[in-house]
Parts: sequence; structure tokens; C-alpha cells
Amino acid sequence: MKILVLNCGSSSLKYQIIDMETKDLLCKGLCERIGIDGSKLTHKVPGKDDFVRQEAMPDHKRAVEMVMEAITDEVVGVLKSIDEVDAIGHRVLHGGNLFTKSCLVDEKCKAAIRECFDLGPLHNPANLMGIEACEAAMPGKPNVAVFDTSFGMGMEPKAYTYAIPIEYYEKYHVRRYGFHGTSHDYVSHRLPEIAKLPENAKVIVCHLGNGASVSASIGGKCVDTSMGLTPLEGLIMGTRSGDLDPAILQYICNKEGIDVNQMLNILNKKSGIFGMSGGVSSDFRDVGAAADAGDQKCKVALEAYRYRVAKYIGAYAAAMNGVDAICFTAGVGENDKQARKLICEEYLGYLGVKIDDQRNDVRGKEALISADDSKVQVWLLPTNEELKIAMDTQALVTK
Repeated sequence: MKILVLNCGSSSLKYQIIDMETKDLLCKGLCERIGIDGSKLTHKVPGKDDFVRQEAMPDHKRAVEMVMEAITDEVVGVLKSIDEVDAIGHRVLHGGNLFTKSCLVDEKCKAAIRECFDLGPLHNPANLMGIEACEAAMPGKPNVAVFDTSFGMGMEPKAYTYAIPIEYYEKYHVRRYGFHGTSHDYVSHRLPEIAKLPENAKVIVCHLGNGASVSASIGGKCVDTSMGLTPLEGLIMGTRSGDLDPAILQYICNKEGIDVNQMLNILNKKSGIFGMSGGVSSDFRDVGAAADAGDQKCKVALEAYRYRVAKYIGAYAAAMNGVDAICFTAGVGENDKQARKLICEEYLGYLGVKIDDQRNDVRGKEALISADDSKVQVWLLPTNEELKIAMDTQALVTK
């Protein structure tokens, strides 16, 4: 079975084709600037030169058509015909409280995605455009929606309920949902396999990148996760503030003469590492270089980032009454050995965590990085959200 995996943004479309018999990646690519001048498709096949096609993409339907043309091209394609695609799996940001797991797309599913436009205003409309573009371009092919919020739906009410009047949950479903769910789901199930952990292993996953979150799970079921109603809650991120006193919004709005929508834009796009560094960068590599060169703001920003990660690890170890393994994943988690070492050694000694420097000198591959006498295993495990989407898609279309 060959699965096409799509991740649609408002002006972009990422895709992969995965052969589910071997789990091999056949190709991947990116459509950029959809609906904007300068549209471009970049198509990558392992072992071959990249193929780039610059052509107008007025909408997602045309982008999907160009993807189909690329994957079946005589020179750069990987399929003889689009008929070889058995199903399409779509990343959908927000499923609200309606979906606890992935589902086959039907009119009810699409209506629910529309209902969550307010909860995911940047992502859900684009996700639905991608689904409808595939329905138009490949009629009859099954489409599957894989919700980024599904993993967090495993939380109990004590973890997901906000301490606000209950009527807001009853009327508007205001609760903690959590995001990066596909990544957390993949890693929290993959880690026990490679680490030979018990069936009900207590696992903490640190998905650290420009967007960042931490999850706790027991036996692969989510106990808690750091993001909330939106991806703004939780860790300090590249441009997002993470946790803060909500009264700050009113205070700054009154001082600056701005409204709450402008304030939320600041918290989402101008805060985090970017804001704390005084606008140096939202890229952790740039901020790290500036800190090494003596920039005190950048130094504090990175210290605060690591501190917040460690606080969540500690909180989740308490929530689960223990932890068997801690795992780092995503861009920073997979590539920044110093961040991994400092988070563990500065804050997690009370758990008996010990890092082996030689093992930790690794990037982007599955690896045990803790010492033999560490009481808690610490791992590096690259996430694979696309494979998880493909696995869910395969499971649903072969029922």
C-alpha cells in the first residue's frame, strides 16, 4: 500500500509518499507560495537531485495537481500512475472535543473541521482546503484526517479542565487539548519498543523546536501535555510566550493602547526566544551563537528555555509518580546536544539522571544518551509524524 501524506498550510503544502510494506519514503516535497506570486514546487527523491518547478499555483487544488504530476513524471516520478496511491492522509490541527482519534473523511468530519476554525484559524481552513483539493483531483480515493489534538484527548478531566466557570467548557468546549500530538503519539509508542520498556512504561517526551511541548504518557496513553486550548500555552518557544500570568494581557493592552487581538499576535509571533533576546532571532542556533559571543539577553533566554523544560519534566514525573524514560525529539531536541545535557544535568539529578557525553554526541538518530548507571533512561529519537499519519491512514482504509 502506498500512502500520500499531506500537511497543508495557508500558502504551503508539504507531501510525502510512503510505501507501507517497507515503511520506505519514496519521495517528499513542498509547494510554496500558493496563491502568491513566485509559487514553487520542490520535489525530492532519495538518491536523486532535487526537482524544482516554478509555476503559478492559484489555489490548493492546482498545488495538488502539480504534486500528482511530479510523482508520476517519467523522469522524477516514483509512481507510474496516480492509481498507485491507495489513500491520502491529512494532518489536521484541531479536532475540538469531537474527535479522539483519526477518522475517514466524510461530510460529518469536514463539518467538524469547519466548526474548529475559531480554534485553529491559521491551520484548520488550510487543512480543509487540502482535503477538498484531493477529493476534486483524486475522486474516489479515501482521505483520512489525523488530528494533532487526538493524543491529548487521552487526558483525564483533572488534567484538561481549566479553573474557570464550567459554563465556558459546556458552551464553548474551552479545555486543554494539546498539540504536536502526532509527534508525541509516535515517539511515546516507538520509544518503549527500542528501549525494551515495560508495557505500562511512564514516558516523558520533549518535543523541542521552534514550537515546543512536553507530554507525559503511561503505556502510550496521554496523561498530560504542556499545550492547551491553543499551541500558545506551555514552554517558551521560538516566537511564542508559553505560560504567563493572563493579567499581563490587560496590563500591556492598557499601557500600549492595543486590543487583545494585537496582544495575542505579539504573544504568538513576537515573544518567546525572539522577544526575550531583544529580536536577535527565533532560531535557537542564532541565539546560541549570540549568547556565546556575550549577549546577556540571549544567554538568559536560553537559560529560561531550559529551565521551563526541566520544570515540566519534574511536574510530569510527579503526575505519573515516577518516570521510566525521558526522550528528546524535534529540531532542537534532536540536534542540540548541549541543551539536552544542560537540561538533564542542571535540573534532573534528583531523579538519578546521568548523561553519557560520548553517547550524547549524536544528532538525528535513535540513540540512548544516558549513562549505564542512570536511574532513568534518556533517549534521542527522531520524530516521524508523516509515518504516523500514514500508519493511521492504512489502519482505517484496511478495516
